[in-house]
Amino acid sequence: MKVSLGTAPFSPKDGETNGFRERERPMDEINSSSTLDRRSALKAFGLASAALLGGPAADVLAKSIRPLEGLTTALPQEPLPLPPLSVIALSRMAYGTRPGSFDFGTFNAFAGSTASEKLAAFVDWQLTPQTIDDTDCNNRVAAANLPSLNKSLTQLWNDYKKTSGADRVKPVKDVRSAAFIRAVYSRRQLFEVMVNFWHNHFNIYAWDYAYAGPTWAHYDRDVIRTNALGNFRQLLEAVATSPAMLFYLDNYINNSGGPNENWARELFELHTLGAENYLGVAPQNSVPGYPDAPIGYVDADVYEATRCFTGWRVNDGQWPLTTNTGEFMYYDTWHDRFQKTILGRFFPANGAAMADGRTVLDLLATHPGTARFISHKLCRHFISDSPPEEVVDAASSEFLAHTGSADQIKRVIRVILLSEAFQTTWGEKIRRPFEVTVAMLRATNAEFSPSDDFYWNYDDMNQTLFEHRPPNGYSDIKEDWTNSTSMLKRWQIALSLTENSIDLTTMNLGAQMPAGYNTANTIVDYWITRILGRSMFSSAQRTRVVDFMRGPYSSSAVLNNTFIADRLQRMVALLLMAADFQYR
Repeated sequence: MKVSLGTAPFSPKDGETNGFRERERPMDEINSSSTLDRRSALKAFGLASAALLGGPAADVLAKSIRPLEGLTTALPQEPLPLPPLSVIALSRMAYGTRPGSFDFGTFNAFAGSTASEKLAAFVDWQLTPQTIDDTDCNNRVAAANLPSLNKSLTQLWNDYKKTSGADRVKPVKDVRSAAFIRAVYSRRQLFEVMVNFWHNHFNIYAWDYAYAGPTWAHYDRDVIRTNALGNFRQLLEAVATSPAMLFYLDNYINNSGGPNENWARELFELHTLGAENYLGVAPQNSVPGYPDAPIGYVDADVYEATRCFTGWRVNDGQWPLTTNTGEFMYYDTWHDRFQKTILGRFFPANGAAMADGRTVLDLLATHPGTARFISHKLCRHFISDSPPEEVVDAASSEFLAHTGSADQIKRVIRVILLSEAFQTTWGEKIRRPFEVTVAMLRATNAEFSPSDDFYWNYDDMNQTLFEHRPPNGYSDIKEDWTNSTSMLKRWQIALSLTENSIDLTTMNLGAQMPAGYNTANTIVDYWITRILGRSMFSSAQRTRVVDFMRGPYSSSAVLNNTFIADRLQRMVALLLMAADFQYR
């Protein structure tokens, strides 16, 4: 459903609050008696932001946050106004604007006589991250004391798995901190978005204190980040041979005498063909297109693929191994060497080492069903929960045309980002907790360093990095993140951040405003433009923010510095809470 922020039946005149005129009091009296509390801030935008939800969730919020008198939250069916293309680009292929480093002006500075031409140049720039200077971000990561990031797989295994008393999830903590720092400060924004996408697609619960935790820096660096814009088939094998995935989906114990289908099942259902191409319990030869081009898979294909991956394990020192390096190993003794049939392909007995498993990966990576499943998931992430068929078709065709190309993923992403659907769709996606938190830090030019206090606040939003236990990853569907609890947690972290109440995170908002911005109108409009890159969709909501900022004074009255400082933080928090800021 497309919604607006709602409308008010009337707008207060200058010097009025909700229709009731207040006397103008001396500044000293205001400063001493009207400091705004959190409840006031939440009330001020409670129902306005609740309009984003609609239905029962909005009713819950309506009861839990007392509205200001006179506000209505009608949910018109017409689409939201389309914002400038710079806003769409920075909201969906980046984590939002960071003024002075990577902002709306950065987009507009690219060559082109039209916004679409600028987008093409901007996309090509972002798709070559190795050419983008990221010194500031790299220095911040280096200064964050994250020792596991640059250790080899064997070093990680020795230091965090084999060493008695070691913090086995230290690599997870380090990668989590680096992920936030990079999302906030990196100018290679699209690359970081894709790293997050693939982590979620090939989801692993990393906080296991077993194999994934100690080796997580390897999984992030050598599996996901190395292949994020590369070739899908190479990415697939890197995932399949990583100790983290081998343990998470139990293939590290998969052997001919005791097969375990967990990896093979999720490989088909979540990583490649998708559940949409699952045809149930049926003979393989009953699948349409069999044997040359079966359109989908059945349980028998999963069982046969399980046999192909027997012997793909971790060198973990378990009997009868005599070494313990933590690296991938193919253990021939465990491999099922008999003939098999998968997706119409006959596998003769006694194949070469790893040949069976690699052939399965080849078949899946080049299957039209995989091309469509991955393309649809990417379109859903970058455009809408129900992307147009024509852009999914175009992305799928590009995927299949470049299955052997080193830049296959990059090519598919380019097709999606330059599509008409990407440029003309707005309001169909909402920022998830990670995305909205990073966007808040970026839009306010916060000085940010990860801390336990930050994670205590962030994790309450229910998208803790690398902690989703099922293999399907966190939802990327709008409605799953627009419940009342999710909205309230967003508002709470917006207040905590702007009030500088989180350790090692500060926002000096007053110092960021140019001289001369000293009325409620000019201050609010400055921050609306700075944070949203456009006017608010509802003029009534702008009026409410101005009312919040001006207090009992007129919207054009010159306010003194003390009064401004008293209200500025929570006024900015209101903009970060606004439905306008949640969309991407």
